[in-house]
Amino acid sequence: MKVDWLVIRSEAISFRIDRRVPIMLLCLAVVTVVAMVMNVGRGEYPISPLDIVKTILGLDTGNPDHAFVIHNLRLPRTLVAFMVGMALAISGTIFQGLTRNPLADPGIIGINAGASLAAVTVIVLFPSAPVYTLPLSAFIGALLMAVLIYSLAWSNGSSPILFILMGVGLSAIASAFTSLMITFGDIYNVSDALVWLAGSVYGRTWEQVFSFLPWLIVFTPMALILAKHLNILNLGDDVAKGLGTRVEWQRGLLVLVGAALAGAGVATAGMIGFVGLIAPHLGRQLVGTNHEGLIPTSALLGGMLVVIADLLGRTLFAPIELPCGVVTATIGAPYFLYLLIRNRKR
Repeated sequence: MKVDWLVIRSEAISFRIDRRVPIMLLCLAVVTVVAMVMNVGRGEYPISPLDIVKTILGLDTGNPDHAFVIHNLRLPRTLVAFMVGMALAISGTIFQGLTRNPLADPGIIGINAGASLAAVTVIVLFPSAPVYTLPLSAFIGALLMAVLIYSLAWSNGSSPILFILMGVGLSAIASAFTSLMITFGDIYNVSDALVWLAGSVYGRTWEQVFSFLPWLIVFTPMALILAKHLNILNLGDDVAKGLGTRVEWQRGLLVLVGAALAGAGVATAGMIGFVGLIAPHLGRQLVGTNHEGLIPTSALLGGMLVVIADLLGRTLFAPIELPCGVVTATIGAPYFLYLLIRNRKR
C-alpha cells in the first residue's frame, strides 16, 4: 500500500508525517473542544454552549454567576483533565515504542506505581507541602522506577520483554509500600490519599493547571523531537546502531520524557489508568505507526478520552460523581483483555 508523506524541514529539525495527520488532528481538535464545552456546561447548574463561549471571551452573558461557575469551578477542572490525558497518552506511546510491545502502558509496566508511591508519601507525611512538591515528587518516583526497571532489564543491551516483566514485578512492590503507607498514616491524610488514588480531577483549580503546564511545555516538544529516534529504535537495536543511532542514549532520553509526563499526570490527577494504552492504539488505527504523527494524534486522543471520562463520571449517576479513573478503568480493562487475546493468537 502506497503511503503519502508530508515532509517538514528546517535547519534544526525535520519531520515526516502521514498526510492523514493534519486532517485527523483538526478533526480530533474539533471533537475535543466540543467535549470540553459539554463538560463545562453540564452539571447541577447547566450553562448553554453559547454562554460558555461568551464568558470565556469576556463578553456579557447577562448572568454574573456564569463567570464564577466557569472560571472557578469547571474550566480549570476540564483543562486539567485534558492535559493529564495528553501527558499519559504521550507517555504510553513512548513506552509502547521503546518496548515494541502494544500492551505497554505507564500503569502496567510500573511507572505510575513509582509516581504514586512518591506522591502518597508526600500526601500522607507532608500534607502542608507546597502544591509544586507533588508533581516534583511524583516525577522523581516515576523516574527512579523507570531507571530501576531499565537497569535490571539491561543485559548486553536493554530487553523489551525483560523491561515489561521487571516493571510488573516492581509495580507490585511499589503498590505494597503504598498500601503500607496508607495503613499507618494519619486518618485524615489517608482519606485524601485514597480519593487521589481513585484518579479524579474533582476540585482542581488554576493552581494545578499552572503547576502542570510547565511539564507539558518542556517535555511534549522533547517527545516530538525524539519521535524519529523512536521510529529507528522500533527497527531493532542492531539496525538502529547500523544507522548511527546511539541506542542506549536515545532510549534513556525517551525513558526520561515518558517518566516525566507520567509522573506529572499521576501527581495532578491520581491513578487514571489505561489512557496510555488505549490512545496509542486508536492513534495507530487513524494515522499509522510513524511516531512523528502518532505522538500528537495520541496526545489529542488521550486528552479527549479523559475529558469524556470526566463528563460521564459527573453525569451518568448524578448527583453521585464517579472519579474519571473509574470510568477509564471500566473501558480500559476489557480493552486490555481484548488485546491480550488478540496478541495471543498471533
